[in-house]
Amino acid sequence: MVFALVAASAGAQSASEHVSLPRASGAIVGTLLTPTTSVRVPLVVIIAGSGPTDRDGNGPGIRPGNLRLLAEALAQRGIATLRYDKRGVAGSVTAATTEFELRFDMYADDAAAWVNKYRGDARFGPIVVLGHSEGSLLGMLAVQRAPADALVSVAGVARRADKVVHEQLAAQVPPALLAQADSIMASLVAGKTLDNTPAVLQSLFRPSVQPYLISWFKYSGSQEIARLKVPVLVVQGTTDFQVSKSEADSLAMALPAAKVLVFDGMNHVMRLAPVDRMQQMPSYLTDTIPLAPGLADSIAVFVKKVRR
Repeated sequence: MVFALVAASAGAQSASEHVSLPRASGAIVGTLLTPTTSVRVPLVVIIAGSGPTDRDGNGPGIRPGNLRLLAEALAQRGIATLRYDKRGVAGSVTAATTEFELRFDMYADDAAAWVNKYRGDARFGPIVVLGHSEGSLLGMLAVQRAPADALVSVAGVARRADKVVHEQLAAQVPPALLAQADSIMASLVAGKTLDNTPAVLQSLFRPSVQPYLISWFKYSGSQEIARLKVPVLVVQGTTDFQVSKSEADSLAMALPAAKVLVFDGMNHVMRLAPVDRMQQMPSYLTDTIPLAPGLADSIAVFVKKVRR
């Protein structure tokens, strides 16, 4: 284990520890950031969003560092965090499986395994799972599979993923091709794979990725959040062009007990940003832009109220 001291606000410090989670296909690695204190603190397990996203929230072509910034902000507020590279990504590249073998549930099981790893750690009190974007749905599943004490959903989606893919394709492809894509997705939702997908749609629906899509399309945020028996906080920004506020509204309808916080002007990577997409791009490309004011404070207030 590697430790380093990281300066926090008002002269406080936190310990940064490189940690590893053994899995059947290889180790998943992450960073445990813990405030230096003699008392037990809450632990937030942070789950990144879709695609090859690392523990800091960075991926191909984007480097917002938003998850690292959130972890550091929570440490300054007396809360420990665990953030990790998804299997197959960055430091967890050795945990990758073949595309044909990969399933959505593997990501949820990985998150649940991190909760189980630290459940008995004397340094930590309540364990809260925080999922960003697609990580929100994974977090809902993880909370059902491991003894976590609460969930924070940031920019989470309520609908099934095939509905979201349909909406994205509708803005990019002609109606005839959209109809073909919808037909393929209907088969996948029914659990049936297809051998002859159109060449133009191979990148989305090639045979090797279809089992993963089947495993993903069977879940919806609205259904999974409704199953939860722990405190839930739903966080959404109004200038998020990737996930609209209607998704947060639907999650809240599915679980009326959830607390909902809407940040005016906050985008998908948790920064204040205008509505215009092009003007938002700087917030996706640098970690020097601060998080939306009040975001870390609000999450910290919720976490500190959670009881084990």
